[in-house]
Amino acid sequence: MKRDTAHQLYERARKVLVQGVSSNLRYDGDNTPVIARGKGCKVWDVDGNEFVDYRLGWGPIILGHADDRVDNAVAQAIRNGITFAATTDLEVSAAEKIVNMVPGLEVLRFSNTGTEVTMHALRVARGYTGRECYIKFEGQYHGMHDYSMFSSAGAPLEALGGRRNPIPAQSSSGVPEGIRNYVITVPFNDFELVERTVDDHYGDIAAMFIEPCLGNFAGLEPKEGYLEHLRKLCDEYGIVMVFDEVKTGFRLANAGARETYGVIPDLSTYAKALGNGYPVAAFGGKREIMEVLATGVSHGGTYNGNGVAMAAANAVLDILASEPVLEQVAQRGQRLQQGIHEILTEANIPHQITGHPCMPGFLITEQEVKEFRDLVYHDGEFYEEIMRQLYERGIWPEIDAQEPWFLCAAHNDQIIDETLNRFVDAVKIAKEVYYG
Repeated sequence: MKRDTAHQLYERARKVLVQGVSSNLRYDGDNTPVIARGKGCKVWDVDGNEFVDYRLGWGPIILGHADDRVDNAVAQAIRNGITFAATTDLEVSAAEKIVNMVPGLEVLRFSNTGTEVTMHALRVARGYTGRECYIKFEGQYHGMHDYSMFSSAGAPLEALGGRRNPIPAQSSSGVPEGIRNYVITVPFNDFELVERTVDDHYGDIAAMFIEPCLGNFAGLEPKEGYLEHLRKLCDEYGIVMVFDEVKTGFRLANAGARETYGVIPDLSTYAKALGNGYPVAAFGGKREIMEVLATGVSHGGTYNGNGVAMAAANAVLDILASEPVLEQVAQRGQRLQQGIHEILTEANIPHQITGHPCMPGFLITEQEVKEFRDLVYHDGEFYEEIMRQLYERGIWPEIDAQEPWFLCAAHNDQIIDETLNRFVDAVKIAKEVYYG
């Protein structure tokens, strides 16, 4: 695999960008990739190496890179100007389409990133309830604002404390120590422990933030009845139930996790797939809760509802409403999951297939993984060796099993077959390298 041009560009990047990247999570030392372009489900780096892309920008690409329908809509919109410090017709149209598509979501506001909308949704919940704390499940990621930087997917397991008395593990320097006092962490998928936690702290809890399936932990899904249990607890104790659908929204189903799992939250946050790669985000839900934004709770942003974002969102929503995009993505995801399962079984590699077919994953483990703490059972080094071998063969999932594989409409049956054929070779070589 050629890397000369990438190395040259990366050396230039290191002189003007910290670590040569604009996100810590893109850094990979001297192997940090430098991409030239993408189309459909493929990307090409600056040396011309071609990859089938299962990272998809970590989830935003749902139709395919550089989808002509979305790009043409954006190109047309920008000729009319982008930012006006005022409401636009594109903004109203996009909001109407979301409300019509998502049952129980009555009103919303637009923003630009997942971090912004989770931060604002938490503020809304606090303003509505008059309480200050919130429940966060271990291993779940809700963006880069200070209140979310505890016990996320990058937290060391030994820092989480005892399982029945968890400690919010700070995920970054620079976060004020006092913020820890407002975060109550709980293991995911434990019925009794979350109920006990709510009962102990209910007078302080404004919100319960939930990734319906764990977008930064192999797409791990909830146990049967778990989300219903959380819904019951929130109703009983007056807690605002928030689905963080930055990754799952407009990906699992047109109406997202509430359609997939049959539970309607009070608020939801969206980003990523809503714009097929263009920066757009939204949060919304029950009118009674959201209208605290009109009575003293602050929300703003110069670029909220900008023309580029709204044109992209309108185009994506129209396509999802008129074509069975997500059903087809799920069908191909199921084929991929089944194929990986069969290959690993044939190779006598203990494993667990995880996640929804639109964002699947797998773990190398002999014991069932039910929550983030069970990561201790996963053989991360062997998994990474398989991913390195896949990368060398032009298939590019994230090297870390905690990040799911993402599929888009451009991953057709032929691409799935090609992926599985190369997966066979990658597993064979990885076993030889890893076990000698």
